[in-house]
Amino acid sequence: MSINYSEKIPNNVDLASDRRLQRALENWQPAYLQWWKDMGPEGAQAFDVYLRTAISTDANGWAQFGHVKMPDYRWGIFLADREADRKVNFGEQMGMPAWQDVPGEHRATLRRLIVTQGDTEPASVEQQRMLGKTAPSLYDLRNLFQINVEEGRHLWAMVYLLHAYFGRDGREEAEAMLERHSGDPDKPRILGAFNEETPDWLSFFMFTYFTDRDGKYQLASLAESGFDPLARTCKFMLTEEAHHMFVGETGISRILQRTCDLMREHKTDDVRAFGGIDLSTMQKYLNFHFSVSLDLFGQELSTNAANYYTAGIKGRFLETRIADDHKLADTTYRVTTFRDGGIVETDAPALTALNERLRQDYIEDCARGLVRWNKIIEKAGINFELKLPHRGFHRAIGAFSGAHVSPDGKVLSDAEWRENKHRFLPSDEDRAYVTSLMSAAVIEPGKFANWIAPPARGINNQPGEFEYVRFN
Repeated sequence: MSINYSEKIPNNVDLASDRRLQRALENWQPAYLQWWKDMGPEGAQAFDVYLRTAISTDANGWAQFGHVKMPDYRWGIFLADREADRKVNFGEQMGMPAWQDVPGEHRATLRRLIVTQGDTEPASVEQQRMLGKTAPSLYDLRNLFQINVEEGRHLWAMVYLLHAYFGRDGREEAEAMLERHSGDPDKPRILGAFNEETPDWLSFFMFTYFTDRDGKYQLASLAESGFDPLARTCKFMLTEEAHHMFVGETGISRILQRTCDLMREHKTDDVRAFGGIDLSTMQKYLNFHFSVSLDLFGQELSTNAANYYTAGIKGRFLETRIADDHKLADTTYRVTTFRDGGIVETDAPALTALNERLRQDYIEDCARGLVRWNKIIEKAGINFELKLPHRGFHRAIGAFSGAHVSPDGKVLSDAEWRENKHRFLPSDEDRAYVTSLMSAAVIEPGKFANWIAPPARGINNQPGEFEYVRFN
């Protein structure tokens, strides 16, 4: 589906034919632009950035590159193509036509899910707003800004659904998403991980690998929804989300490569003496961001998740590829939980264990990236392996929230946790050191900070010294 860029709000939903909706969104637009000015990338409003802009939602034509000032980026409303005769693929209404409007009995539930997803999008922009001042290269600065504008467009995607299908309630929710701010003590973002700071580029790369990957799984579950406009919206958002995870995975890969190069060159594990990020610190940052992201999947056993599935509102990851009855009434799922002071596995009803199944899909996906990272270390001849911590480690939500579990899955006493916490998670000293490496941005084309290696190739196959960001 082509996107109409001649309108004030670019879209492929024929917005011009619905004047009421068009006026409502045009009234929201100035507040969004003011939010971007106040809470978007600090000091970067006048930069010309080599950005990718969607021009259609088909597989071959949705990316066009060019230098754009971020406030002029053409944010808009883009849905994947409508599938003719689409059906609800799971739950009690399986086989019935997908809903083109909101069923009255599911109105509150769908609004809550859309608001929760939408709230994460501006939150990540707010978390990352200061990072441009310490970018390790123009290549990385451009990638940060690309992610920022796409998160802004994802907010537009959710706001469109609220305005189009939820009336006055939806308009009020859309306004509230610009009033909450990441880390605000009075009006914080809805989910805890989106109130954490992203103070440095190691945190940024970990965030885009682990936390944006949670976004992938949440969007993929919503892309199965029987509410067709939501499903189509999320399907297109997933194409943009892939780049965010690419930035995270390749960013960590490049740090690892530079660290390994420094270790071999100087024949030492102590690369801090030479301005590198040591492998043990990388592991501690990994532990933190992985565990915080696990919390985003919610409780291990959830009646809400069961109700969403039964109603046809939110499915499983790649629902239609799963070989079962897609109703799960008499099915169980193996769940790891914490009970009576120990870690146990138990069979639970598959319907109430849907969060845990999605979490497991996520864990397996995360592990594939670690295989690639560890090949870099192995190729360098270094005896070290990055590992995902146990799913019960450092959890604030779910059965493990009251437990102290080590990264290798050992239950610890309060005293043991306090004694060893600095070995598991970044200490104040670790964070101060990482921050010290990033005191200023590297803005000369083709140059990179000492702690990270160059990428294997440029964006859109641009040469190494390409001017990804122009400072005016």
